Amino acid sequence: MAPRNVEHELYSDDDADEVEAVVGDWSYLPEIAERYGIPVTRVRRFVADGELIALRIGPRRALAVPNGFLGADGPRPELKGTFTVLADGGMNNLEIVRWLHTVDDTLPGGGTPLDALIRGRKREVRRRAQALAF
Repeated sequence: MAPRNVEHELYSDDDADEVEAVVGDWSYLPEIAERYGIPVTRVRRFVADGELIALRIGPRRALAVPNGFLGADGPRPELKGTFTVLADGGMNNLEIVRWLHTVDDTLPGGGTPLDALIRGRKREVRRRAQALAF
């Protein structure tokens, strides 16, 4: 199962505001398109294909992606499988973004699961993600 389509996902404004603050740095879809020199439709395809998760944030509730999900040349490749594991475990997109950005001092090197993925600890993060489902 891939992350759910954000267009149809409902969550409260309070939940969105909390996750927006936890993440901190976001990019709206047109900004991502400009960053990579691609059409915004391609960025929307990244979201539809589960390579990125976008949430509605800000005063206009426009679609945005946490900057930590973005690599030098496109979406970070280690995220798609992690998104899938978390979605298969029952998390919605908002919960996935929150979990990846929540500090876990028990991870090797500390920090967030996203930090651990970026440091190459994909196996450890996915093992923990799978354990959440049980």
